[in-house]
Amino acid sequence: MVLWEAADRICGKRLKPLVPLLIPAMERHGHLALDETVRGPLLRISAASIDRILAPMRAAGSGGRRRRNGHASAVRRSVPIRTYADWNDPVPGFMEADLVAHGGPSASGSFVQTLTLTDVATGWTECAPLLFREQRLLSEVMTALQAVLPFPLLGFDTDNDTVFMNETVKDWCAAAAVAFTRSRPYRKNDQAHVEQKNGAIVRRMVGYRRYVGIDAASELARLYRTMRLFVNFFQPSFKLIDKTRDGARVTKRYHAPLTPFQRVQAHPAVSQAAKDALAAQFAQLDPVALLHDVRQAQARLAALADATPPPEAAADPKADVELFIEGLRHAWKEGEARPTSRRKPPAPRGRRRPDPLAAVTNDLRALFDEDQSQTGRELLTKLQDMHPATYPDGLLRTVQRRLKTWRAEVARQLVFGAADGAQGLVAPDALRDLKASRAMGHQPEPEDPTDETTTHREHSVEATA
Repeated sequence: MVLWEAADRICGKRLKPLVPLLIPAMERHGHLALDETVRGPLLRISAASIDRILAPMRAAGSGGRRRRNGHASAVRRSVPIRTYADWNDPVPGFMEADLVAHGGPSASGSFVQTLTLTDVATGWTECAPLLFREQRLLSEVMTALQAVLPFPLLGFDTDNDTVFMNETVKDWCAAAAVAFTRSRPYRKNDQAHVEQKNGAIVRRMVGYRRYVGIDAASELARLYRTMRLFVNFFQPSFKLIDKTRDGARVTKRYHAPLTPFQRVQAHPAVSQAAKDALAAQFAQLDPVALLHDVRQAQARLAALADATPPPEAAADPKADVELFIEGLRHAWKEGEARPTSRRKPPAPRGRRRPDPLAAVTNDLRALFDEDQSQTGRELLTKLQDMHPATYPDGLLRTVQRRLKTWRAEVARQLVFGAADGAQGLVAPDALRDLKASRAMGHQPEPEDPTDETTTHREHSVEATA
């Protein structure tokens, strides 16, 4: 007990190697007097025995409360880890999953989230809204998404979020014969496929607004029903072949861009019946009409998030699509076309708070003009003497920046001429023009010795020299 307290209550694994050093040091200074019957067991004690003996003391020192691992920790330990290097070119059906929060600028309260599923082999992506974070709701959404996939769901790889790491999701995967794996904590690259789709699809289509309530979840569901067809059938993406490293240089090689539909059609592990069904569905799809429906859903989502009136529905949907097609010719002139996109406000430039030296700027400049070799600390001290308890030491950096600007002005006047019109050194722009004219064979015209301006310039240069 005494040794543990003297070591600042460290754990048994650290206290065990310290005991042979700590006992002699405390005995030399008269803090301990141990006989051999006590010294021997102390030197032979194991780290586990130390922790077992000190457990009641630790509990009493922490107020009787013992930290217990949550239930998700036990589930997390039972789920195997799959890293980014463990996929080894899987067949279609092994999917990465992640949640995208639509909380806007604040993470407080309840808001809608998006479940994103991305197939590692083909890039096929499915999205669905979750009204709230709940494991049973997640299982029901997974059942609905499993039914619309063009191939059987074989693997479910998630991060370590508690909405995934629970018995409900684990039992659902076991009942559906789906391999349940997880990434390493704080290693987003283990889920690089779904993380890329979170930005390229979900954020690009939905934006960063806050969506709350069942109305927002319903609009998101309508958007995703159309978006899945447009993205999976008409949006090509790259797929990495290999990556080589030569020192600090990384070289990546990619396959030719293909849509997820094309990759599914070309993969030999997908059944021919599924390929034929996808081909028949593809023949019926109009990409422009799908994009029009996506834009309409985005406009309704933006209006719902901004609490503005939603856009009016067209009386003739077909005529509305024709008008949309006609507008595609000049849509680039209007800038961003996605209603859910919101341009970031420009970053404020210049001073962000009132000038604390505005009232005494002239006095400070007069002090500087008296002696231009003064430091910022000396100027601030004189200013504090003139105005006691008004300008604290915290303004030193502000005075130093002001002093730097004034010294630059003085240096510029000394080099390029004073403010009263005296000629200084030749300016760099004029010097470049002179060199260019000489390189082209033009000689400057001889100066008139009677010209008063020339004479004055010569005297100025001589005086400067």
